[in-house]
Amino acid sequence: MLPYRDSRPTRILLVIFALIILGYAYYEARGLLFGPMISISSQTASTVETPYVLIQGQTNHIASLKVDGEPISVTETGAFAEPYVLAPGVNRIVFDAVDKYGNATQKVIEIVYAPSATSSAGIGIIPQASSTQSSSSAAIAPTQ
Repeated sequence: MLPYRDSRPTRILLVIFALIILGYAYYEARGLLFGPMISISSQTASTVETPYVLIQGQTNHIASLKVDGEPISVTETGAFAEPYVLAPGVNRIVFDAVDKYGNATQKVIEIVYAPSATSSAGIGIIPQASSTQSSSSAAIAPTQ
C-alpha cells in the first residue's frame, strides 16, 4: 500500500470534502424538500372598519402566487402587497402558491369587515330612496 492513503490528514480532508458536497446538495435541494411557503404580515387585522385593506406578505420557493384564483405579482425577494376590497361580514381570502417542482401550498386568512354605524346608516338611506323612486315611477308608467 501507498503510505499517503493511510495518513490521518488525508482522511480528514476526505471527510471535509464529503461534508462540503453534502452541504451543497442540501442547499440546492431545500426548495424540493420544504416546498413553497407563504407568510402574511401581522399588520393585517382580523377585524377592520374600512372596506379597503392592503395585504402584505413574504413567500419562499414559489413559481406563482394566486389570490382567490387570480395571479398576483411577487418581487424577486418574494415580497408581495395586494390591495383587497372587502364585503361586509366575514371575508375569506385564499392564497395559493406553486413551486417549480409542482408542490403546492395554501394559506387562508379571514378578515371581518364591520362597518361603523355612521357609514352603515348612510348606506341604508340611499337604497330606500332609490327603491321608492323606482316603485313610484313604475306606478306612473302604466297609467300613461
